[in-house]
Amino acid sequence: MIPSRRVVSIPVSLVAAIALMACALLAACATPGPAAGAPAAPGQPVSTNGNEYVIGAGDSLSVFVYRNPDLSEPGVAVRPDGRISTPLIDDITAAGKTPTQLAHEIEERLKKYIQDPTVTVIVRSFIGPADRQIKVIGEATDPQAIPYRDGMTLLDVMIAAKGLTKYAAGNRAVIIRRDADGKQATIHAHLSDLMKNGDISQNVTMQPGDTLIIPQSWF
Repeated sequence: MIPSRRVVSIPVSLVAAIALMACALLAACATPGPAAGAPAAPGQPVSTNGNEYVIGAGDSLSVFVYRNPDLSEPGVAVRPDGRISTPLIDDITAAGKTPTQLAHEIEERLKKYIQDPTVTVIVRSFIGPADRQIKVIGEATDPQAIPYRDGMTLLDVMIAAKGLTKYAAGNRAVIIRRDADGKQATIHAHLSDLMKNGDISQNVTMQPGDTLIIPQSWF
């Protein structure tokens, strides 16, 4: 005689709830997360390094006004006072601004005369503001103020300055550097070891505002 089995009834609503939970768990496991290093989705902001060039006195700019060639200027010099002159608008301060910031300001001023102006500012030749320059003085072949660029090293500076004169005491050179609080630091730069002996350990990383002083040899 076969023993009878007891049948337990499960409410239909409970079965449906369990099925929905199982589907949700499967979907979560099957959905891949964003891959490391994957590009941002369209419409999402992309981070930048925030190192856009800052205009300085002595720079040469081109200012283009879209569909208005009479208002465009292919060669505009930034004067020592940091200002430029362009058609229709009063002198405008360019030094200390990025090309994008300057373009937006010119657009705002031109709105008095033309509808929806579109302005592009391009830096043709550059020096940069004083606090973004590296100054080379003393016994360099071509002492000068060099525009700082990211990752610039002492060797880059010396290539721009065309090396040392025959009277230079290269291993007694110093870099004068000021921090954010205005405190001055002196860094010894062994230029002769770097340039003549190839000692790359002397290839100091430069910072904007540095001054390289190369003294004359005593004999």
